[in-house]
Amino acid sequence: MTTTQVRAACPLDCPDTCALLVTVEDGVATAVKGDPDHPTTAGVLCTKVSRYTERTYHEDRLLYPLKRVGKKGEGKFQRISWDEALDTIAARLKPIAARAPEAILPYSYCGTMGLIQGESMSSRFFNKIGASLLDRTICAMAGATGYKYTIGSSVGTDMEQFQSAKLLIIWGGNPIASNLHFWMRAQEAKRNGAKLIAIDPYRSLTAEKCHQHIALLPGTDSALALGMMHVLIAEDLLDHDYIARYTLGFDQLKERAAEWTPERTAATCGITVAEVVELARLYGGMAKTGEPVAIRTNYGVQRVHGGGMAVRNIACLPALVGAWRHPAGGVQLSASGSFPTNKARLQRTDLLKKIPRTINMSTIGDDLLRPASPAFGPAVEAVIVYNSNPVAVAPDSDKVMRGFLREDLFTVVLEHFQTDTADYADIVLPATTQLEHLDAHTSYGHLYMMANNPAIAPIGEAKPNTEIFRLLAARMGFDDDCFKETDDQLASIAFNAQDARAVGFDWDALKRQGWQRLNMPAAPFAQGGFATPSGKCEFYSAKMAKDGLDPLPAYVPPYESAASNPALAARYPLAMISPPARNFLNSTFVNVKSLRATEGEPHLDIHPDDSAARGIAHGDMVRIFNDRGSFVAKARVTDKARAGLVVGLSVWWKKLATDGKNANEVTSQQLTDMGRAPTFYDTLVQVERVAA
Repeated sequence: MTTTQVRAACPLDCPDTCALLVTVEDGVATAVKGDPDHPTTAGVLCTKVSRYTERTYHEDRLLYPLKRVGKKGEGKFQRISWDEALDTIAARLKPIAARAPEAILPYSYCGTMGLIQGESMSSRFFNKIGASLLDRTICAMAGATGYKYTIGSSVGTDMEQFQSAKLLIIWGGNPIASNLHFWMRAQEAKRNGAKLIAIDPYRSLTAEKCHQHIALLPGTDSALALGMMHVLIAEDLLDHDYIARYTLGFDQLKERAAEWTPERTAATCGITVAEVVELARLYGGMAKTGEPVAIRTNYGVQRVHGGGMAVRNIACLPALVGAWRHPAGGVQLSASGSFPTNKARLQRTDLLKKIPRTINMSTIGDDLLRPASPAFGPAVEAVIVYNSNPVAVAPDSDKVMRGFLREDLFTVVLEHFQTDTADYADIVLPATTQLEHLDAHTSYGHLYMMANNPAIAPIGEAKPNTEIFRLLAARMGFDDDCFKETDDQLASIAFNAQDARAVGFDWDALKRQGWQRLNMPAAPFAQGGFATPSGKCEFYSAKMAKDGLDPLPAYVPPYESAASNPALAARYPLAMISPPARNFLNSTFVNVKSLRATEGEPHLDIHPDDSAARGIAHGDMVRIFNDRGSFVAKARVTDKARAGLVVGLSVWWKKLATDGKNANEVTSQQLTDMGRAPTFYDTLVQVERVAA
């Protein structure tokens, strides 16, 4: 028996981007483990990825090209050859590309975060066609936009420093489920005497293990940040030297914060005045005495109408108290802006003859149903889906489904499994998993460039995304040299070796080592150096004013809440959020039986007061509904959900859910205040008991 160990990297949409060691015995991957030498992975993997071989060798893996033989949505297919699949696709795309190239739409996201298998050869293919561009907003664009207005780029506290913080505020995230290696460092900080505070409408697994949980109303995080500013300024818990040197607009901010008394803040957020005041005093007081105070904010805060402003307001706090002076202070939303990638070279934007229209992936339901018009352009006639599962994950799911049901819509899906979206495809192409292809990775949680070496040969007739788009390019008659570049050639230009952050980058060396740390300062903004137009942390942003936004921190209320829309709340009085289930990652892993068995079935957590008012007992089947749709789940009566809130952990494949539906039946296509991102957690519903 021949046994080898291959260096790899986790490809999934998670900040941890773990370094993997894959054990291969006679060409079969037998184990996936965390690299003990990688400083952030430290040999530890989440439950999901530790079972990656189970997913790779799953009995339901798609191994051959398929064509539809039943009705759309039925999921009935027959096996065909690669030649037939490629010829069919090219025959459908060529006349559309000649007549109205923007009628062709790519739809992809972070099924892999890899720079090579994600958006390299595929982008070249669609740029050459002149297809519609996809605005990839579905996860993080609101917060990234608000953070960029304030800080300048997606750079923040280094994950390797958090264990030295003395106060850790975990704001809008559940890192036990979605950021395990940060949580390990938070636990170390806790053992070293740090206080941990969770801010979250739901008492998540993480909130249960913090010293304090502040359960504010969904969509009110920006108000809480303003209330903290009020107390910090009123009680002079400020770093005046840092403010004077490295910030812009403090006097205007002071006037705005004066409006947000603890009483107003508490009433808006649905918490107590004491919680507002004590949080601000603890944060500012500890910083005043020189102790490092840090905020780890995540994507929960931004999936509401005012999501961009919420992140902006939170991002102002460290500059007020001088928390950036310490390596273990400041705030982290994402580290993605730390990486000097060569995306323009990888994606070859120069292939575009003109700038096509952009379609927002968060409004795909409306856009697939939209007829041609001067404002919109041509109707969408063909969709190529890869690295995503929109029928399960996109909001306002009934419209998404109806869009994909169009008989005149030609749909191609690249996939590992027959997902909800694949059921609507005309052609399904089998894609390789991370163990079967090469890739290069950044991270949005740590500061290491990562390499993924293929551990095994592709299973069946599966092919890497890059190879599929090379073959499609050839069938379309594209003979540009850029479509002949190998994955290794692509990876060799993934990072800019001339940039000081990636000095010494060499792809062959990275493949051997598996990872290489960026050259980044321990405390990135200890002496200013923000990437904003002024070079300072901008409390006042002229760029926001130019973009038609309030240039100062503000409160943008939810679209759907009792306070902002009382008429709607009279019919649908419960707020609903649908954060990630611990054993799934978005819709990935839902079909892995061991993980689905651990998760159980779709549940809805509901507060005892709300269940009693509706005659609902623990374990009852309930229907969750609003004007957009409904889905069924099993009730868990618990005070983990605050009164007035229900929580449906997600995202289930529809076909594996109780009634063939999931939480996105009730979410809307309304967009955030900035970044044009979705508002998954800005949703009002009613809940009723149904027969078992």
